[in-house]
Amino acid sequence: MDKITVPSLKSMKGGAKITMLTAYDHPTAKILDKAGVDTILVGDSVGPVVLGYPNTIPVTVEEMIHHTRAVVRGTKRALVIIDMPFMSYQESIEQAKRNAGRMLKESGAEAVKLEGGSAMRETIRAMVDVDIPVVAHIGLTPQSIHRMGGYKVQGKGEDVSKLIEDAKAVEQAGAFMVVLECVPRQLAKEITEMLSIPTIGIGAGPDCDGQVLVFHDLLGLLGDFRPKFVKQYANLSDIIDTAVKSYISEVTSGTFPDDSQSFH
Repeated sequence: MDKITVPSLKSMKGGAKITMLTAYDHPTAKILDKAGVDTILVGDSVGPVVLGYPNTIPVTVEEMIHHTRAVVRGTKRALVIIDMPFMSYQESIEQAKRNAGRMLKESGAEAVKLEGGSAMRETIRAMVDVDIPVVAHIGLTPQSIHRMGGYKVQGKGEDVSKLIEDAKAVEQAGAFMVVLECVPRQLAKEITEMLSIPTIGIGAGPDCDGQVLVFHDLLGLLGDFRPKFVKQYANLSDIIDTAVKSYISEVTSGTFPDDSQSFH
């Protein structure tokens, strides 16, 4: 299979659906890449999902680079996108370019993702002007949860026109793709049809140009936590629980290791 690139993703607009999953380590990246996923997002969701933070706010540039390096080493075909964490790009355009450039150089990722719509227009444009590919992220933006008052569906009532404005702004600024998170299905469909760049939905219905899920949600690795928009394709939590209990039982009873697992 051919290597996925920014131009090849743009060419998929309105055609074959784009697949995206998160990964935060080398073995996961190898599995996803071999399975044929188009894009791997090293999300700042690494904070709550892997590092035990309460949300994405504490995640640092250094942590993002560390995890992305591991993912890149396990990836051959998929395009790898690195999330820009909270306050790594909001301070100034120069700060955004400096951090985005560093993150690409030191991690090996091929694009950055940042949150925000119209307010990020000039930042996105400046980054694209120095050849940094940018994926935008609008709707529910997890770095803004304190302002939003939690994880809530966006784009209802008077927020509809604002979300449409945000979508147009990031496209005009030069983003090559945009994530729509927790947006009503019909609005996501309208935005997808309106834009010339691909839309990637998460909790935004089936009419986007592609979909993204957190790997751990897809495999049921986060226990009973399951947002409405998640489809769980396996329940590895239960499988791992059974395996670990079997291991504990065999070790304590003396049946593991047996002769076949011993050297002679």
